[in-house]
Amino acid sequence: MEIAESVSQDVPFLVLRGRLDGLAAPALETKLAALVSSGSTRLVFDCSGLEYASSAGLRVFLSAAKKLKTTGGRCAFAALSPPLREIFSISGFLEVLEIHETVESATA
Repeated sequence: MEIAESVSQDVPFLVLRGRLDGLAAPALETKLAALVSSGSTRLVFDCSGLEYASSAGLRVFLSAAKKLKTTGGRCAFAALSPPLREIFSISGFLEVLEIHETVESATA
């Protein structure tokens, strides 16, 4: 999996590409921990290139959302690829996480 970091409208976002599975999840957890430690209270995941998320990947997403919420922040997921949207739907994440059609709407 590839993780690229960028900023849009003063909001950090992570562009995820490939497969978020048990092997890739620790790298994303490390990246998220660094962002939260640096004081980030908002975060957007650009999921347009994310083809798959295993249960380990979903746990990372849920953990990030909870951590940011406890600090008064928020976490949003944008541009879900069709396969990822299906995974979010099956797991119930469409109802519990902040989902946006585009990165622009997520950073607004």
